[in-house]
Amino acid sequence: MKKLLTILLFALIPLQACSQEMYKEGTHYEVISDTVTADPEVIEFFSFWCNHCYNFEPLVVSMKKKLEGKAEFKKVHVNFMGFASKELQDTLSKAMLIGRHKKSEAVINGAIFQYLHKTRARITNENDVRNIFIAAGVDGSEYDKLSKSFGINSMLRKNNDTINQYRGSMNAVPTFIVNGKYKATFTRNMTPDEMIDLVVWLTKLK
Repeated sequence: MKKLLTILLFALIPLQACSQEMYKEGTHYEVISDTVTADPEVIEFFSFWCNHCYNFEPLVVSMKKKLEGKAEFKKVHVNFMGFASKELQDTLSKAMLIGRHKKSEAVINGAIFQYLHKTRARITNENDVRNIFIAAGVDGSEYDKLSKSFGINSMLRKNNDTINQYRGSMNAVPTFIVNGKYKATFTRNMTPDEMIDLVVWLTKLK
């Protein structure tokens, strides 16, 4: 019995080493800061206009499930893409934040993504965004009130402060920043499950 346990122990050592070396700095992630956040967190920087972000949404859903109770997941909508003016991009940031305020962020985000990428419609002004909310069951006057409210505009400032904080580490979206210190890098040969596991694994690093 003792001999069997010894054999099993030595058999496990290579597997543990393999697990530790699966993801490597410079290949699968970059260190962008000397310090980590107080608690584990993942920030996804994305744009509603970005087709890659739209296609990545199912992975984000799975990622959030794996992180539940272990790390906070935050979505930050960027305003530096070339698809629209900064003001219009900020309007969609507020749309996301109104959805968050109403505890229906996933529904609102899904409606916006579908509008842009499935129906191939254009968003050219705030009235287009307002109509998306109405189609999603939100009263137009409620949207008007919330979009002008102090609370939502304070959330927008925080959203944009986070963009400014990490802007130097972003050259594309989606970008995932983990624990304020690590930027995930997805290689061409990675499967969707490996991409999710990489981000989850990074939340355990200090």
